[in-house]
Amino acid sequence: MKNASWDAYQIFLLVARHGGLSGAAGETGLSPATIGRRMIEFERRIGRPLFVRSQSGYALTGDGRRLLEQLSDMEAAARRIEAWREEAAAPALVRLAAGTWIAWLVSENFPALLTERDPFRIDLHIAEQRAALAHRECDIGIRAFEPEELNLAKIPAGTTAYAPYRARNTADHGPGRWLAVDTENAISAYLRWPHQNKAENIVVTVNRPRSLRDLALAGAGIAVLPCFVGDLEPKLERAGPEIAELRHRQWIVMNNDDRHRREIRTVADRLSRLLKAHEELFCGKRPLA
Repeated sequence: MKNASWDAYQIFLLVARHGGLSGAAGETGLSPATIGRRMIEFERRIGRPLFVRSQSGYALTGDGRRLLEQLSDMEAAARRIEAWREEAAAPALVRLAAGTWIAWLVSENFPALLTERDPFRIDLHIAEQRAALAHRECDIGIRAFEPEELNLAKIPAGTTAYAPYRARNTADHGPGRWLAVDTENAISAYLRWPHQNKAENIVVTVNRPRSLRDLALAGAGIAVLPCFVGDLEPKLERAGPEIAELRHRQWIVMNNDDRHRREIRTVADRLSRLLKAHEELFCGKRPLA
């Protein structure tokens, strides 16, 4: 065991979290075969079986789960040491994870989050998948449901409403021509809604939510959008009432151990104020003409 390097432990963490070799290979640049050999050698040095191998992937044994729990604490300490080491070399980095439309709002109002005088940088990661904070993959995330993880802190950030939108003054032909994100990428409830309710009327599918607004503006059809997006665009109009079942609360989420870091707290507070300033739009109250 004394000969097992931290690098081997890090590869073990990746295999454990991805449940197999391919995901770990994608993050390390090593081949799955190489990682497989490294894990066999790692188990030999540890002296305990860590994985149950099958065609469907790598499942952790009891010893593997215990090692993963202990390594999570070590990994968090290593990240803090690395952040401390880099403080003198570069401004602090705040990693913000947000979905397509919150990221769009942030981009439209970016000076509200970062000024020329701030001694930190922001990395904005845009994805529909749930923001991962438990192991510090990012520092701040926006979630559409209340976090259950005990090591996460949360700030309520209002309610988000959704409605169908089309280009203003577009003729309405029958049941309507609907736009949708393809089923593979329809991760969020509002993206699945057209497939569940208007499947026979979908005329265009795309792989990114951002294209829905552009297609609706071009008159291609009807798109389900957050009200704070659709109602802010004067060239769009609602093609129906709010879709009530899609309404949800949202939270700004941080790791408990990091939330008092000055740069993280600063960005979280500014983000909270930005969302608060758009609160009525978020919950579906249209702006005055």
